[in-house]
Amino acid sequence: MFQRTALRKFISTSFSVHHTRLAATTNPNAALHLNLYNSTLNGRNRNNLDNTSTSTSTITSTITSKRSFASLPKLIQQLRKATGAPMMECKKALDAEDNDYEKAADWLRKNGSAKAASKLAGREASEGMVGVAFASASDKASIVRVASETDFASRSQTFTTLVETVANACLSIDTTTNNNNNGSDLMATVTSAGEDGNGNSSKTVKDAMDDAILAIRENLSIASAETLVASSDQSVIAGYVHGKVFNQSNAGTAAAIVELVPSSSNKNKIKCTLSKDEIEAIGKKLAMHIVAAKPAYLVPEDVPVEEVEKEKEILMEQMAGSGKPAEILEKIVDGRMRKYYEGVCLAEQAHMLEEGNPKVSKALSQVGLELVAFKSSFIQ
Repeated sequence: MFQRTALRKFISTSFSVHHTRLAATTNPNAALHLNLYNSTLNGRNRNNLDNTSTSTSTITSTITSKRSFASLPKLIQQLRKATGAPMMECKKALDAEDNDYEKAADWLRKNGSAKAASKLAGREASEGMVGVAFASASDKASIVRVASETDFASRSQTFTTLVETVANACLSIDTTTNNNNNGSDLMATVTSAGEDGNGNSSKTVKDAMDDAILAIRENLSIASAETLVASSDQSVIAGYVHGKVFNQSNAGTAAAIVELVPSSSNKNKIKCTLSKDEIEAIGKKLAMHIVAAKPAYLVPEDVPVEEVEKEKEILMEQMAGSGKPAEILEKIVDGRMRKYYEGVCLAEQAHMLEEGNPKVSKALSQVGLELVAFKSSFIQ
């Protein structure tokens, strides 16, 4: 019915136009009517075009808004995967930045991390992991301990990556921080994480910490960070990481780094003929011993005087009622102090990984090596 009505209207209009044009050729008044008719028809056409344009614009706008709405869940998913932030935090960031992914990521770093850190600050962080890093020139190494609240969080990939990031950043600073959770030098150090194609990065250790706090939702802190720098061109630095969560990582529950050097004052006059790889293997084995034995000092001379005096005082009090002469008691104390040094001084300890368990100092001197320094860290 509708089609027939439209067809009749079209035929009637076409006939009227034809009849008016024919009359206009002989009648001036008819020509005037034709011009008025054409003007009216053109106006209607323009209105129809405007309405069509408006409708098209409205449809396009609707489609665009639907596309934006449809892509929002995907943006939330991508942002959550990249930052580890909760879903609602990601949605809030996208809403605040008009669904701009890059700006939303920055918003999370500025607002989400700060909010999470303020809520979590003050909570006990007694777990964590230890990480080590070695300079490409093998002349420097770092050892860091990053604390977390739970063992579950510390064994995640996100936390392991953070520990390695902090350890690598520690290599680039000249000063050493120890037991300083907010070392400004280290926190402001630019990391290698997030580099662009040209090797540039503006991400600092603090940024990496904030990102991890936002993802893990625990109080995280740098419990300690130390570096070991080679004392000579002949020095070899080696290390060992115990309790790795991921085999390819350099983070675990305990670690140690050591510096060995061919000895120039060897009493046995034994010259070192070992290659660098062989010395590194010896150093790694010694680092494994350190992780197991947990020495606090290198040699007896490194033990603080007040600690030595306190230990002697305790020993004397234990033998106060023995009735033995003072000189005998002193000899007994000296003998027990040697045992004490074997417990706390690396050079005096029996090497656990060498056959026959010789003293560490003796085991090294037999191959022409000398232990210059060591550093270790453990998760309690």
